Amino acid sequence: QVQLVESGGGLVQTGDSLRLSCTASGRTFSSYTMGWFRQAPGKEREFVATISRTSSRTYYGDSMKGRFTISRDNAKNTLYLQMNSLKPDDTAVYYCAARQGAYYYITQNENDYEYWGQGTQVTVSS
Repeated sequence: QVQLVESGGGLVQTGDSLRLSCTASGRTFSSYTMGWFRQAPGKEREFVATISRTSSRTYYGDSMKGRFTISRDNAKNTLYLQMNSLKPDDTAVYYCAARQGAYYYITQNENDYEYWGQGTQVTVSS
């Protein structure tokens, strides 16, 4: 089992940047495929990005491509989400998620993930 704790959220203005972190404890972080999701008020949870165990593969939601970058540091047991050119539509609670998988496995399906953090709020003002 792995425990996930997100941090780095906050209130920013349109066009600003923000970096979220997700620190994992428990079993070996490098054993997990990781993902970021977000949920805005009144909306369903939305896929943001996913990364394979050794960072060899990544994939992004359409509205995040070119603006967000997912990365991980297995030595620090930490997942990151660098968010640039933020827009008010990016306002949401951001969650990290983990699942054990094959070496190059990535997935955008939230139902594939076994473990979730508690979320961190990102608010982008116009």
